Amino acid sequence: MNFDRAKIDDITALHALVESAYRGESAKRGWTHEADLLDGQRTDAKALREIIAADKQVILLAKDGDAIAGCVQLSHVGDGLAYLGLLTVDPALQAAGLGRELLAASEQFVREQWQARAIEMTVIRQRDDLIAYYERRGYVRTGEQRPFPHGDPRFGRPKSAELEFAVLRKPI
Repeated sequence: MNFDRAKIDDITALHALVESAYRGESAKRGWTHEADLLDGQRTDAKALREIIAADKQVILLAKDGDAIAGCVQLSHVGDGLAYLGLLTVDPALQAAGLGRELLAASEQFVREQWQARAIEMTVIRQRDDLIAYYERRGYVRTGEQRPFPHGDPRFGRPKSAELEFAVLRKPI
């Protein structure tokens, strides 16, 4: 795998990958999906375009040749903090170590490019298996909870009004 920044030309393939990994029946081939918690989209091409064009954000791609196998969104928050989101691995490739590689590449990127000393993420609180995955990689629950954007179809349609985010952080 090689890691590179996403470009506008990557949006169509990137969007297809994200949707296939998070929502619908295709997502259920992997273990990290949200299909049991949410319907609708995970993101859209417009949001991906805005991230790619932003000064303080980047989407790193994991590519196998020309094919996008995974991605991660990084945001420069400031004061030594970066935010990690949209960690995605093709469902057919999950559980083979690519997620761990994307995390390591992300941590290295934010340390070198933004001099970040910590990286933060939010995970749907009800995703115990995914939170445990991140905890095994050094991320710790901060105790902070953040609201899920209920009623905003850009982030999907929750199947439960109980959804909220747990905040995890790791010093890097």
